[in-house]
Amino acid sequence: MKTYLLLFIVLLSGSFLNAQQQKTLSKEEMLAKLSENNQSIKISQQEFMEARSDFRQTNALFIPNISISHTGTSTNNPVYAFMAKLNQGVFSESDFAIDNLNNPKAIDNFTTSISFEQPLINVDGWKQRSAAKYVMEATQYQNAFKKDELLLEGEKTYMMLQLSYKAVSVLEKAQKAALENLKVTRKYFEQGLLLQSDVLDVELRVNEVENQLENAKSNVKNVSDYLHFLINETPDSVFIPSDSLGIVPNAIAKVDQISTSRADILAIEKGTQAYKMKNQSDKMAFLPTLNAFGNYELYDNQVFQGATNSYFIGAKLNWDILQGTKRFGKSQKSKAELDKSMLQYEQYVAKSQLELNRAKRSLDDVQNKLKRAGLALELSEESFRIRTNRFEEGLVKTSDLLTSEAQYAQKQLEYYQTIYEYNVANAYVHFLTK
Repeated sequence: MKTYLLLFIVLLSGSFLNAQQQKTLSKEEMLAKLSENNQSIKISQQEFMEARSDFRQTNALFIPNISISHTGTSTNNPVYAFMAKLNQGVFSESDFAIDNLNNPKAIDNFTTSISFEQPLINVDGWKQRSAAKYVMEATQYQNAFKKDELLLEGEKTYMMLQLSYKAVSVLEKAQKAALENLKVTRKYFEQGLLLQSDVLDVELRVNEVENQLENAKSNVKNVSDYLHFLINETPDSVFIPSDSLGIVPNAIAKVDQISTSRADILAIEKGTQAYKMKNQSDKMAFLPTLNAFGNYELYDNQVFQGATNSYFIGAKLNWDILQGTKRFGKSQKSKAELDKSMLQYEQYVAKSQLELNRAKRSLDDVQNKLKRAGLALELSEESFRIRTNRFEEGLVKTSDLLTSEAQYAQKQLEYYQTIYEYNVANAYVHFLTK
């Protein structure tokens, strides 16, 4: 009766798990969704849009500023009334009378004005434009590197999902073996060949494996939820990897030196160039600027009319000889920022080289560890097989069987964990050498 009850509970729990919504997901599909939907990538895209907008604002160095206005006034002020009549072309000899000059009648005046300003020579502004362009390019490279980092994070998480399912599979087999051992132990106990303590030890092992299995299943859901987060989807299902965990072939070319064309290094290099242009701009601020300007106006005593018109154009050369010590201090500050940026670039390249060396050594170490883990798995499997056979013949103690079974399950988990570590190390070296 107990056997049927246990079988019913197992089938019921299996049906409950199968009732949960599951979705198969390949690594390529996951990476594609991450590239398209990840929120951090979208935020980075907006940061680039900001930098590009800052650069486009510098187009004002070449494109004129044009404005149009329409102004209406009514006045009896002698000066403004005199000027309004002149602009409208209605001035007459009677207006020269002293009384008319001193006490003119109120006059309405409507002016439509079109004005422009055109920069001609602005050397420091040109350097600022170059700095803004380098900042935009630096942001673009930095975003590319962030995207590569997120793709690596997604790949690692997908591998963790594969590992989590492997752990569930191993522990389900361990549970099955523990239940079989419990069945045999109870049989021997009923025959008087084993003690009650032996049965309790096996039951304890069954309980331990079941707890580990529940934790492994929870870990599957946790990793699946994180994958949902990375691809910006609601965690309403549990992902199942379309392919099982396996050793990814090492297709990485032998690279000893870090590439300075890597996106993150190029981003810092472009940032340094931006500081260089900024420093040059501060130095060029000592030079004069030349701007052209002009104005075209229409006058009338009726709104939106233009009986008469006038214009004027000109150019302005502006040269601020001295602004106290402000310019000198600003130039010195930008020079210090440039020097700091150059030092940071050298430091970052050196640190990246150190990181690559460490990652390559780590890959070699985990590759050797993988070989040892594979050998240990084979030995523990054979040991468990022998002890199981001898236990069924009554030649091995229950404690020895439990130790062998637990060791075999542990070695399986360690082996798959090592495969995961190798694949992650392999992906990381590939990421550093892109």
